[in-house]
Amino acid sequence: MNLKTELTVIAQKAQEASRSLLSVSSAQKNRIIKSMASALMEGRDAILKANKKDIAKARAAKISNAFIDRLCLNPKRICQMADSLDEIAKLNDPVGEVIKAWRRPNGLWIHKVRCPIGVIAIIYESRPNVTSDCIGLCFKSGNSVILRGGSEALNSNIAIFRILQEAIKKRGVPENIVNIVSTSDRRAVDTLLKLNNYIDVVIPRGGEGLINRVVKTSCIPVIKHYKGICHTYVDEWADLNMAQNICYNAKVQRPGVCNAMESMLVHREVAARFLPGMAKKFKEAGVEIRGCAMTRKILKSARRATEKDYRTEYLGLVLSVKVVGDMDEAVEHINNYGSHHSDTIVTENYDNALEFLRKVDSACVYVNASTRFTDGYQFGMGAEIGISTDKLHARGPMALEELTTYKYMVFGNGQVRG
Repeated sequence: MNLKTELTVIAQKAQEASRSLLSVSSAQKNRIIKSMASALMEGRDAILKANKKDIAKARAAKISNAFIDRLCLNPKRICQMADSLDEIAKLNDPVGEVIKAWRRPNGLWIHKVRCPIGVIAIIYESRPNVTSDCIGLCFKSGNSVILRGGSEALNSNIAIFRILQEAIKKRGVPENIVNIVSTSDRRAVDTLLKLNNYIDVVIPRGGEGLINRVVKTSCIPVIKHYKGICHTYVDEWADLNMAQNICYNAKVQRPGVCNAMESMLVHREVAARFLPGMAKKFKEAGVEIRGCAMTRKILKSARRATEKDYRTEYLGLVLSVKVVGDMDEAVEHINNYGSHHSDTIVTENYDNALEFLRKVDSACVYVNASTRFTDGYQFGMGAEIGISTDKLHARGPMALEELTTYKYMVFGNGQVRG
C-alpha cells in the first residue's frame, strides 16, 4: 500500500468512526476518558522507555536544551497528562448545547446547537503530551482525530497513542476514533493536507516553518497556533516588586514555550529604578538582554537590539527590552511587533489597565499577571489543542467548545414558504 492510499484509508475510517461517536453519551465518553487516564499511569514505564529513545536521539543530533525540555517526559509530567484527562472528563460536554433558541412569527422554533466538527488532523512537533491532550479533547467533543507528530518524538507519541487507543477499544468504541500517522516520511504531511473530502480542519502546532508550510499546502481549513512573541509592559504606575516577579516568571520559569515573555517594555519614568534590579535577577538566571539606546544607557552590559530582535520568538534565555515614553507607545509597539498571542500590563492605574485591555489586539491580554497562564489547563479547560492566534472560529486557548461548530435545528408544524 503506497503512502497516499494508506493515509486515505486512515482518513476514511476516521470519518466513519466520527459518525458513530454521535451515538455515544456524555456519561460513556467520561468513563472512557477516565479509563484513558488510568491507562496512562499504568503504562508509565513503557512511555518513559520510549521517551528515553527520543531524548537520546535528540541529544545525539545536538538539538537545543529548550527543545529537549519540550520533548522530555518524567513521572511528574505523565501524572499531569493523566490529570488533564481526568479534568476533561469532569467538564461539561459541549455537544448538544443550545447556544440560542427563538420562535419566528410563523411558528418555526429555531435552535442553534453545538455539534462536533467531524475529523480533525493535528500536526505537531516535539511535545509528547500533545498526543494525550488532543485525544482526550477530540474524543470528549465528539470528533475523530488524526495525529501526526514530529519524528523527534515518534517513539513517545506512538507509545502514548497505543495505550489510549487500547483503552477506547476495551469500551467497545471504534478504534479509528483516534489515529496516528506513524511514518517519519515528510511527504505524509503534504498528502494529509490534500484529503479535504474526509478531514474537516487542520491544526498545526509547532515552529513558524511548520505553520507556514501547512498554511501554504493545505486544501483543508487551518486554525493556526502561531508563534508567541509575548510582551510585558511595566507602566509608570506599576508596583515594581510585583513587576519584577511577573517579568522573571514570564521569562525564566519555562523559556522554551509559546507563552513565555520575549519582549519587555518599561515606561521611561520608572526605567532607571526598575531595570538595574531586574537585570541582576535576569543575569543570575542566564538571560541575555538586548535593548534600545535608553536601555543600554541604563544597563551597560545590554547588547543593542535590532529590528529583528523585536520580531523574534527566542524560545530561550534571550530578551528584547525597550524603554517607552507612554502607554500609547507600548500598545503601538505590541500591536506592530507582537504575534497577537499574550501580552500583559503591570500597573496600579485602573484607567490604564482598562485602556490596555481594550487596545492591545491579542488573544489573551492580562493585567498584573504573567503571560505564562495562557494555557488551556490553567484556564480551567482541562487541556488544550493549541493557542489560536487567528480571529475566526477560535482565538486563544482551544479546548472543547473550540472543537465544535453548530447547526440550526428547526421545528415546525407544517409551515411552507409563500
